[in-house]
Amino acid sequence: MIDLTINRENLNRSIERAREKNIIIPTFAQMEDPTKIPEKIQEKLTHVGLWDVNPLNLFRITWRNNPVEKGGDGRFGDVNYIELPSSLTGVKARIVLLTGKWFPTGCHKVGASFGCLVPRLVTGQFDPTYHHAVWPSTGNYCRGGAFNSKLLACDSVAILPAEMSKERFDWLSKIAGQVIATPGCESNVKEIFDKTWELRRDPSMMIFNQFEEMGNPLWHYNVTGRAIHDVVEEVRREGDRFAGAAFTSGSAGTMSAGDYLKEQYPDSKLAVGEALQCPTLLNNGFGGHRIEGIGDKHVPWIHNVKNTDMVIAIDDEDSQKLLRLFNDPVGLRYLKEVVGVPAEIADKLSLLGISGIANLLCCIKMAKYYELDEHDILATVGTDSAEMYQSRIRELEEENGAYTEAMAAADWAEHLHGIRTDTMEELTYETRKRIHNLKYYTWVEQQGKDVGELNAQWYDKHYWTDMHAQVDEIDKLIEAFNDEVGLLKTI
Repeated sequence: MIDLTINRENLNRSIERAREKNIIIPTFAQMEDPTKIPEKIQEKLTHVGLWDVNPLNLFRITWRNNPVEKGGDGRFGDVNYIELPSSLTGVKARIVLLTGKWFPTGCHKVGASFGCLVPRLVTGQFDPTYHHAVWPSTGNYCRGGAFNSKLLACDSVAILPAEMSKERFDWLSKIAGQVIATPGCESNVKEIFDKTWELRRDPSMMIFNQFEEMGNPLWHYNVTGRAIHDVVEEVRREGDRFAGAAFTSGSAGTMSAGDYLKEQYPDSKLAVGEALQCPTLLNNGFGGHRIEGIGDKHVPWIHNVKNTDMVIAIDDEDSQKLLRLFNDPVGLRYLKEVVGVPAEIADKLSLLGISGIANLLCCIKMAKYYELDEHDILATVGTDSAEMYQSRIRELEEENGAYTEAMAAADWAEHLHGIRTDTMEELTYETRKRIHNLKYYTWVEQQGKDVGELNAQWYDKHYWTDMHAQVDEIDKLIEAFNDEVGLLKTI
């Protein structure tokens, strides 16, 4: 459960800071359904760019933004998604992918970090006049955390591996109060954890670890889960069924959207993906990889493993080759003119970042394994877009030379249509428990978690559902906070 104990003295300072900085905090209900946002706030958003450092952009932490970075009418619409055709995927199943590009920061992690920080802010556990919000991450989460901190007038510290993309560091240098680069690449998560233990010696440093903070799955369960459900109902035709969802693990926050979906569609399946080069869930393995956006060598504390049906490993070479195919003019022309992918879809493939491509490949492998047909719908998300990986695309060009139609044909045939059903496993009760038990070594032995809570995650039927249900209480705290700040009355 998320601790919602009130610290009144700190809360008073938080309220005063919000009043000074013109901060109004949205509720989770408003992020699920932005039509609940006050009309005057929607009007003001007309003049605010999607990435602007403006507290009003807290109200754009939703899947339903106007799909533009500048301008727009300030209103909200349907969920942003694309349906990927069989001509591209090579499978009959219908695959829908929510697009994270249209969040502030261009990534849905801004929602996960909101879910972690705001409950502590509106309870007074976090004092913005004293504490620093520390965001340990493999990339996008610390970007979202630093952005939310800036909008909420909180000091921030971003921690991420030194080998992450240049775009991340360039952007963070302008937003975060402090940026710390830890040794290694995407899969060097322990090094990030070790740095947080150093920082804990300073009582002003409050750690928001996405791999253990329950505000992360709380946000995805309620906001991402609801968004995917609405898309499925929008596209579903007579005779169609929702077959399942697949998400690369990362912090496993998005996996909780699958918990929501399995409640709505009890016969659906939920798959978790990881890099083949670091097959921790599949084979207790380790190693480095290039699928930026997912961290591994451990099982996240917040992953409800008991509700997961399948593990899928994705070769990082597949994601790298498709990143280029989806973003080079030669590759896009090949997809349109030779493969027959509709131009309106091919032109949107840049909406998939590296982890989004891996998510798509997870869905393709899942569709092939279960032999799904045109009446089956699978869902996933594009966490971010190719915008954050332009330096990686340039590196691929330097490494492999100018892109040609022959290279595009080979990448499409081998790394997309040639995807096989190897390096994946359908989980039994025992194999789920094996994965769950791996949490012990990271979280109990290294990070000081209680083994009793670890067992509760597996045996207590109410452990996860009670946490998901806390959203109503948190919304009441947000509303009370806004009432005391008093800005809604004068806006």
